[in-house]
Amino acid sequence: MTLALTNDLGAYLPVLVLITMAVGFAVANIALTLVLGPSRGGDVKNTPYESGMTPITSVRKRFNVRFYIMAMIFLVFDVEIIFLYPWAVNFVHLEPQSPESAMFLGRALFFMLTTVIAYIYGYRKGVFRFD
Repeated sequence: MTLALTNDLGAYLPVLVLITMAVGFAVANIALTLVLGPSRGGDVKNTPYESGMTPITSVRKRFNVRFYIMAMIFLVFDVEIIFLYPWAVNFVHLEPQSPESAMFLGRALFFMLTTVIAYIYGYRKGVFRFD
């Protein structure tokens, strides 16, 4: 029993090495940047930078909430596409006219219906009107 457990844990050794290397690389980069990088500051370096121009207004300007709602709607559609791709790959391999394929199609249509509801919600809130 101990031998089987040792062999099972040994299979995770490459993953452990990879995680250790990734964490070590991140820590080394941050540490070397703090040690070797320049640390001079000043009034000019601490001012906001806007593409080489002198800032006109405060950088703490408030945005309309519609921009955030538009971003959330984009994420809804983006996530829908990500989840529909594996569904489409598996749907092709199902037997036509089978109960399993009907259930599979029903789940996808329900998923897309929720996305359409999110789109209608955004449309009614006026997210797509930029006045």
